[in-house]
Amino acid sequence: MGYVKTAMLMAAMTALFMGVGYLIGGSGGAVIALAVAAAMNAFTWWNSDRMILRMHNAQPVAPGDRLGLHALIAELARNAGLPEPKVYLIDTPQPNAFATGRNPANAAVAVTAGLMHSLTREELAGVIAHELAHIRNHDTAIMTVTATFAGAISMLANFALFFGGSRERLGLVGTLLMMFLAPMAAALVQMAISRTREYAADKAGAEICGQPIWLASALEKIAVGAARIDNHAAERNPATAHMFIINPLHAHKYDSLFATHPATENRVAALRAMMAHGGGISGAAEPPMSASRIPITKKHRRAGPWS
Repeated sequence: MGYVKTAMLMAAMTALFMGVGYLIGGSGGAVIALAVAAAMNAFTWWNSDRMILRMHNAQPVAPGDRLGLHALIAELARNAGLPEPKVYLIDTPQPNAFATGRNPANAAVAVTAGLMHSLTREELAGVIAHELAHIRNHDTAIMTVTATFAGAISMLANFALFFGGSRERLGLVGTLLMMFLAPMAAALVQMAISRTREYAADKAGAEICGQPIWLASALEKIAVGAARIDNHAAERNPATAHMFIINPLHAHKYDSLFATHPATENRVAALRAMMAHGGGISGAAEPPMSASRIPITKKHRRAGPWS
């Protein structure tokens, strides 16, 4: 049902985009809007991972790192039936993580120094498994496309004020309303898709790592850290917020119309219910993580669970 809901929301996003194009330029405007969207999505499809990693100044982690981060990810990727993704570290004290890439063969997982510092290796395994679930479910591609559509709809809606066709069809008041309502509707669809996919990735991630409680515990710690520690790169690029495992911006606490993520309490409750109903895999292999912690910059250094 999650994929059906996502498909319906994507169809709504496409229809909204074409509708704005029609209001600006009639049937020809709708066709042009669709062509522009296709070109934008093609560019984003091939370059999204590099663009997003650059926005957050993510640095590659070499294979064979002393922490065994690559070994951990390789083990979990095998559990998920995926090729090993590229691994990146983001030098920020906020605990968080995201996955990007157009398909499993061209995917990357980025974790923050704050995440590595604040989680146990089991909790880290839960987070990595969640991100691998996004890759396996092709959520990274879906979210990139919806983000592009949302941006294009906002751009078209702003252009509407300067085109006579839309003013003739809607009048000045209607055109002004469209400028505000169309981007808002696009954002709502984008957020709805994000919330849908987060629940699915939580469930699949728990199955990949074998223990739902690992991810549940990690989510609780990340939510506390994200609420009190700023992520300056995310604040400068809020359109990427939906890609993180927990909203990196200081926004809404509860499931609301404008929340990019489900409430952490609801996600944790679903994972604990999964555990109670036998969702964990008994005897799951312990993640191959060393007892040390990832090197972080001096200004971020403090006592942590792997010290």
